[in-house]
Amino acid sequence: MNVRKNRNGNNGRSGPLERVLGERGGRGAVDRMVENLGDGFARLREERSRNNKPRGRNLQFNLRNRLMLVGGALGLCAVALVGRALDLQVISNDFYRQQGDARSLREIPIPTSRGMITDRNGEPLAVSTPVESVWANPKELAKNTERLPELAKALGVAQDELARKLAQRAGKEFMYLKRRINPDEARRILALKVPGVFSQREFRRFYPQGEAMAHVLGYTNIDDRGQEGLELAFDHELRGKPGTKRVIRDGAGNIVENVDLVRSAEPGKDITLTLDRRIQYLTYRELRRALNDTGASSASAVVLDIETGEVLAMANLPTYNPNLPGGTSRDTHRNRAVTDVVEPGSTMKPVTVAAALSKGTVTPQTLVNTTPGWMPNGRYRITDTHNNGVLTVTGVITKSSNVGAAKLALPLPNDYYYGFVHNFGYGSKPGSGFPGESSGLLAPPQRWSGTTKATMSYGYGLSATPLQIAMVYAAMANGGKLIAPTFVKGQRNEGKQVLEPVVAGEVMRMMQTVTEPGGTAKQAAILGYHVAGKTGTTRKFSATGGYSKKYVSLFAGVVPVEKPRFSMVVVVSEPDPTKKGYYGGSVSGPVFRNVMDGALRLMDVAPDDIETWLAVQAAAEAKRQKQSGGKPAGPVVPAATRAAAATPKPAPRPLNAAPIAAGSPAAVAQASAHGGAR
Repeated sequence: MNVRKNRNGNNGRSGPLERVLGERGGRGAVDRMVENLGDGFARLREERSRNNKPRGRNLQFNLRNRLMLVGGALGLCAVALVGRALDLQVISNDFYRQQGDARSLREIPIPTSRGMITDRNGEPLAVSTPVESVWANPKELAKNTERLPELAKALGVAQDELARKLAQRAGKEFMYLKRRINPDEARRILALKVPGVFSQREFRRFYPQGEAMAHVLGYTNIDDRGQEGLELAFDHELRGKPGTKRVIRDGAGNIVENVDLVRSAEPGKDITLTLDRRIQYLTYRELRRALNDTGASSASAVVLDIETGEVLAMANLPTYNPNLPGGTSRDTHRNRAVTDVVEPGSTMKPVTVAAALSKGTVTPQTLVNTTPGWMPNGRYRITDTHNNGVLTVTGVITKSSNVGAAKLALPLPNDYYYGFVHNFGYGSKPGSGFPGESSGLLAPPQRWSGTTKATMSYGYGLSATPLQIAMVYAAMANGGKLIAPTFVKGQRNEGKQVLEPVVAGEVMRMMQTVTEPGGTAKQAAILGYHVAGKTGTTRKFSATGGYSKKYVSLFAGVVPVEKPRFSMVVVVSEPDPTKKGYYGGSVSGPVFRNVMDGALRLMDVAPDDIETWLAVQAAAEAKRQKQSGGKPAGPVVPAATRAAAATPKPAPRPLNAAPIAAGSPAAVAQASAHGGAR
């Protein structure tokens, strides 16, 4: 079978297309179709080749236009940025700076209140109250000078003065207009809506007790910082730590948004003092009465708790109002009880007696010859107010004999006597922590003259503050422990044993005779209580040298004797001799009696001399019945005097086998113009 291939190389078998075309015209039709397709493709290629060259030129043109457009846009942006920068930095610099200042993010302080000070019973002694302080932005206020007249009127100042202050602060952004005023007054000022005038919260210190507590508490300045007294001593604890917050202010300076709390405010710590407000007031009242009665120039008093060393009261006159501290002279601000020193006078004699008793050279009944009431001391004399003759050591205290005290001190070695006195705190700061406390003066033996020891024995040639003397008497009463005083409740200092308890008890019984009949301080006696104490009277230094004719009157005492609770020292300076004299017993003794009489009752201290109290009460009742015409219900108990010192009384033995006589080899001449230190 022959197979014929077609034009496309196929075998004689025809496909579907050929069969169709064959039906419509056979092979010729197919050939014509193929030719037509070839011509069409040829024309298409020719047309494409004609269009290729013009299209390339259009693409190049479009790209160049686009680049120019982008470059132009970038150039315009650069010009705009440069123009804007020029506007910000040069043309509109002041405007935009003002706008930035007008609305800005700032950190401002959060004020905190100062801690409260209370007495031992929780009574407020110093509190902080919220106030407002009006301030201004001088730069802004200077643009509104037409508002100054009404602002000055609201502030209560002259317009010229306000303008002058603004001129001094020109260019600044802050100045106070009026500080620490009540909120109502601040609102009235702000209600004027003077541009650049604002207010802020502050705190003002208030002292409810006023003058009575001024020297102990001190005061704060306008910035609420402690300036004197315990406000200064505990300023760090009391003032706390202000906080800080971020805020946004508007153009008027008002806070429009609190952004963030940077640091919380920490309020100051409260402090509870050892002081008793009631005893403090009693002390202040009696000192003022003493100044009025005696014509004295100043006075101080200290009350200590014997067992703890706590300061229960401390007052001075003249004084000042701590709520208005700027209205008085600086001299009235001195806390004389801790800063001013005096020669202790005869209040030193119990220390001298204790030194002799501790050394073993005497007993309470040892005889001391004080005849004829004086003893030579170089070019001068040591004198007593009376010729007391032969006295026991107890009698030296009772009669306050200068001659007797000197004769007790002279046999003691210098180093021993100095060390003994120094151990009682003389010449050292008390250690209370009170600002400005003085150590007094106690010269070492190498600086003594031949007369120093004799004059020291009765309180001349050394000096101490009232607080130091009160410490000494507290040590005598508590069994010989010297305890540093404290003003803060709960802070108790450990005592230092400076005297044997037995000797301390003997000295206490000797001092008890001072307030009994025959003693120099009968006016310090308190009904129902045994009082141990000692008077002192010294002459003041003269500005021209030596001693003047002005006196300092002292009384130091302890009550009750059986179970001692309080030690008190009263110092009255320059009493008028024509009024109540100048001796410590008559000038300072009554202050002690009146203050302690009240304190014993306030603190519920039981009487230790109930027999005398009952006797006096019975006598008073009998007198009332007699005056009313009635008869006593029973026998009247006579008014008893105070019992003598409860000390054993063995047969007296002479000191050094014989009474000490003036001019004896043991005596050292004492250059002294002082007499009658009682």
